[in-house]
Amino acid sequence: MNNAVDIAYGRGHLKVSLQEGIKPTIIRKPSLPKLADQKAAIDEALAKPINAAPLAKLAQGRKSACILICDITRPVPNKLFLRPMIETLMVAGMPAEKITIIVATGLHRPNEGAELAELVGDPWVQQTVRVENHFARNDADHVDLGFTTRGTPVKIDRRFVDADLRIVSGLIEPHFMAGWSGGRKVVAPGVAHHETIRTFHSARFMEDPLAIQCNLVKNPLHEEQLEIVRKIGEIYSINTVLDEDRDLIHVNFGEVLASHLAAVDFVKDSTVIKVPRRFKTVVTSSAGYPLDKTYYQTVKGMVTPLDILEPGGTLIIASECSEGFGSPEFREAQTKLVDIGPERFLAMLKAKTFAEIDEWQTEMQLKPMRVSTVQLYTTGLGAEERRITGVELVDSVDQAIADSVQRHGDQAVAFIPEGPYVIPVFADRV
Repeated sequence: MNNAVDIAYGRGHLKVSLQEGIKPTIIRKPSLPKLADQKAAIDEALAKPINAAPLAKLAQGRKSACILICDITRPVPNKLFLRPMIETLMVAGMPAEKITIIVATGLHRPNEGAELAELVGDPWVQQTVRVENHFARNDADHVDLGFTTRGTPVKIDRRFVDADLRIVSGLIEPHFMAGWSGGRKVVAPGVAHHETIRTFHSARFMEDPLAIQCNLVKNPLHEEQLEIVRKIGEIYSINTVLDEDRDLIHVNFGEVLASHLAAVDFVKDSTVIKVPRRFKTVVTSSAGYPLDKTYYQTVKGMVTPLDILEPGGTLIIASECSEGFGSPEFREAQTKLVDIGPERFLAMLKAKTFAEIDEWQTEMQLKPMRVSTVQLYTTGLGAEERRITGVELVDSVDQAIADSVQRHGDQAVAFIPEGPYVIPVFADRV
């Protein structure tokens, strides 16, 4: 038996020692076959789409195109598919100057300079077409499309709405509020106005018990996103799935809703892992780089293991937080949480129609805090940032595990090396 477990941390791994007597359960996705030829798989996806004509045919007669890509927090393999897509559009007669790539930042900061080059992954793309960021707070940059039936204002980046051909790209992975990432989510919140985002990230959506990972059935966030996409009209999507090595193992293209659901169907059985018991000690990660760049993103790793955590147990999470805490707004929300306490903080949220920017992530942190002790190992936060995490800080994952095992009198420990990319579910709940 191995006496250590490697969990994702930064651009590498953190080696966690298994002290004598510990009974580990390591929860990870089963290995799926790697693509023998990634380029051929992408070419086939573009030529044989789902509920749509091939991209080469879709491009004929179109005057302009807008392609959305996720920001730096998602390891989407843009370098593999952006150039083939752009070349297909240009062969069909579309001028390069009429093709725009937008980084779907939502309310995250823009990606610029070397970071933008890393994100796009192909210098030819940046030299050939415009690559720009979305800015959710610029009112004039958005088209007002009215309201959803739930009353969410629908304002979307006009560069995307006005394009003759609209394409989104993304990574299909569990999302702790919207069920699954990718597809419709790249549109909203990806290129939505801050009022749109702040409405469907308000407490009336966040506190809904169906707004959870891997669930699309009656999930209010998912339903809002579907309604927003339908208001915009014709949209297509290229959807990717990666394995634990960050290699592309699946890709499809087609009508945005149908192709997204097909990709979800491909990945869900290998992502939702049945576990026959709950644990008093759970050790997880924030999935390593780029998701563990900030404490803001780390919260996702705290929420996804909750179904296998015994109430009153201990959740230990390792996240490098190499870029620090997160936005000023998130810092403000966390400070308020620490100052007034969880109950008053949640009551304050429930009284609002619009959520304050990024405070929804603090609201999600309340979920593990309600049922467990949350402990964080990080090398990337300063003293004041550590204080306003609102969780316990530990200097050693090894020692935190030993202390938890002794405290709970249970030597069984669950390890989730990939963090929020794996969803463990108590078997009785499946």
